[in-house]
Amino acid sequence: MACSDEIHEILAGWRGWLAGERRLAPRSVAAYERDVAAFLTFVARHRGGAPDLRGLVGLRTADFRAWLAARHTEGLARSSTARAMAAVRSLYGYLDRRHELHNPALKAMRTPRFHRALPRPLSPEQAAAVTTTVGELAQAPWLAARDTAVLLLLYGAGLRIGEALALSRAALGADPRRLEVLRIRGKGGKERLVPLLPVIGEALAAYLAACPWPLESEQAVFRGARGGPLHPSIVQQQVRQLRAMLGLPETATPHALRHSFATHLLADGADLRVIQELLGHASLSTTQGYTAVDAARLLRIHAGAHPRG
Repeated sequence: MACSDEIHEILAGWRGWLAGERRLAPRSVAAYERDVAAFLTFVARHRGGAPDLRGLVGLRTADFRAWLAARHTEGLARSSTARAMAAVRSLYGYLDRRHELHNPALKAMRTPRFHRALPRPLSPEQAAAVTTTVGELAQAPWLAARDTAVLLLLYGAGLRIGEALALSRAALGADPRRLEVLRIRGKGGKERLVPLLPVIGEALAAYLAACPWPLESEQAVFRGARGGPLHPSIVQQQVRQLRAMLGLPETATPHALRHSFATHLLADGADLRVIQELLGHASLSTTQGYTAVDAARLLRIHAGAHPRG
């Protein structure tokens, strides 16, 4: 990516702002960086030279539209372009707030609309089978206890996989069987309290008792086979094996267990606001996707059971 030294300095400050003040996860910051780098590469090609700060601020509506058109020509998904637009808006928002440099043309642009794929939850029976069967894949009893505890946290507490694997030994208390709630730090550093079912507490206690590695108070509690922090890819691999073993669809992933947690609560009458709090969603609109999932299930049941169906 060719750009002026001034732009490089701006980008460095913007990255720090994203990670510090906005508190975006490192993966999100990296994705924003890639999107902005691709945008600047387009601008350099479109304008016939690497942009400087003045040129960046002076881009017109036609320039932004040309960028969107180029992405469409390349066959990039609308969801990808929507994220790229969010990244570029973030950079210009930083220029506005920190450097008082305004670009009204971007504010006039609309983000491309796209349909978010609805979550695909497992059935209660499938989710139960996943959590009770995963231990059979392990090569050692302590690994079986670990994997069972992790998947129960995803399905029984609605944790993201990163949240589960970030739990420290201290977070589980002296005896997880007596722990009623977990304090989870989610996206953006936002904390929430998640009730802990007795079956999860028992599974966590079983793992702690079986784990052969020393568990320091502030270190991640879930350990890999060689004693290092457990990597998400190991959990993902276990779920892939479970798909084959149990005949589950390709959409059965660790994250699908979190979706299943929310969908099954909703089906049993839980309030949408409560589910929002449990999942740690910043916006209710994100949680409302589950109402569409549940409505689809009800429509299928109705169509199959109604005498006029």
